[in-house]
Amino acid sequence: MRMAIPPRLAQFLDTRKILYRTETHREAVTAQQAAQAAHVSGRAFAKSVILSVDGKLWMAVLPSTERVDMDRVGRCLDAKRIRMATEAEFATVFADCDLGAMPIFGSLYGVPVIVSAELQHEEEIAFTAGTHLDIVRIRTKDYLESERPRVCGREEILA
Repeated sequence: MRMAIPPRLAQFLDTRKILYRTETHREAVTAQQAAQAAHVSGRAFAKSVILSVDGKLWMAVLPSTERVDMDRVGRCLDAKRIRMATEAEFATVFADCDLGAMPIFGSLYGVPVIVSAELQHEEEIAFTAGTHLDIVRIRTKDYLESERPRVCGREEILA
């Protein structure tokens, strides 16, 4: 049975021949809840946080156990103004996703991505797949090669 992940995500993964597994779990609103529901380590569960960086949307991808440090991200991106984006600012961009369940592939939505180097230590990562019920698991190497995000060290992104 096919999971309810956004068709553009499935097509992206299939086109690039990225092996992935989809799973359904009980409803979870936060990334840490989703990690627990899916029995995935919080360090290996990647969450997406949408930021407003000098008026432009960016996606920060980090382990579900961590928090974004706005000052550090601002310095890493050489930004003057950085803050969490409001749902109103990004809801239409991720129209095929439940709010707060955006997959970590910002490129699918025209949103540049900054990723925490902490995720590189995991062989496999899991992430929400557009709903509060579905996750995708892929090799971290495949994610980094296909998304080509800007990788920042712990001291550059995490609180």
